[in-house]
Amino acid sequence: MRRAVFSAFALAGLAAATAAHAAPDIAAGKALFAARCASCHHVGRNARAGFGPQLNGLFGRPAGGTSDYQYSEAMRASKVVWSHDTLAAFIRAPGKVVPGTKMRFWGIGNDKQIEDLLGYLQTIR
Repeated sequence: MRRAVFSAFALAGLAAATAAHAAPDIAAGKALFAARCASCHHVGRNARAGFGPQLNGLFGRPAGGTSDYQYSEAMRASKVVWSHDTLAAFIRAPGKVVPGTKMRFWGIGNDKQIEDLLGYLQTIR
C-alpha cells in the first residue's frame, strides 16, 4: 500500500513538472498580449513607444534600452537584462523586480499564461 501511495505521488509530481515545462501556446500568448499588454506596448513592424516601450527584440535587451521611450530612473539603473527568467519574474510582479518602475501592472500569477506570453514575445524580432 505504501508503495502505491508513493508511486501515485511520484506520478503526480512528474505530471506537474511536465506541465510546467510544456511548450508555450503562441496563439494563447498573442491573445493574452492583446488583452493585457497591447494598450501600453506595441510589437511588430511598425512598433513604437506609447504609454510603454515597444517590445520588439526584447530578449537580451537591457532594461531601459530603447531610445524612443522615457524610462523611470529605477528601470534605467536596474542593470536587468531581459531573459526568460527576468521577464517571467517581472511579469509576475514588476515592482519586486524593479522597485520604482513606472509600469502600473498588477502582474500575472498563472505560470502557463506567463510561458505562453513569453513564447509569443520570443517570436517578435
